[in-house]
Amino acid sequence: MRVFVFALLSFALVAPAYAQVLVDIGIHLPSPPRLVIVPEVRTVQYVPTADANLFFYGGQYWAFANGGWHVSRGYNGPWIVVAPNVVPRPVLLVPVNYYRTRPGHWNQWQRQQPPRWGNEWGREWAQRREWRDRDDDHDRGRGKDRDRRDDKRDDRRDHKGKGSGRGN
Repeated sequence: MRVFVFALLSFALVAPAYAQVLVDIGIHLPSPPRLVIVPEVRTVQYVPTADANLFFYGGQYWAFANGGWHVSRGYNGPWIVVAPNVVPRPVLLVPVNYYRTRPGHWNQWQRQQPPRWGNEWGREWAQRREWRDRDDDHDRGRGKDRDRRDDKRDDRRDHKGKGSGRGN
């Protein structure tokens, strides 16, 4: 009886780890797609020939379809539905222009800027991800720590020699 209870508990604890929602999002390409680097976010590539919002980053394909994000190791799936908080920041920084099938309300946004994800997923998501919409997000995937180092470097450069008696 103990063995049965142990086996049942082991299965119950392990089973949820494998629970994933696999969906068909309509991406059926005949062959591996040609990937093109997104110039504004050079770590991300997109598929210009697909009639889908299909990106490649970190060894995985990322697709924005039906208002949500999906991820797969292969260009044709199987696709796993993912929450917005797990989508890598560089993928989210891809400008609107590289989305092949955009939601209609995106047409009012600047095409050279990333989608306004804070508007899409709310203030709480934006605060958790430290997301900024519109033109104020210039890091393009470099990361906030690098921005801070760059700011400090700029401050040192601006103050170098000022008031130090070096003939300024």
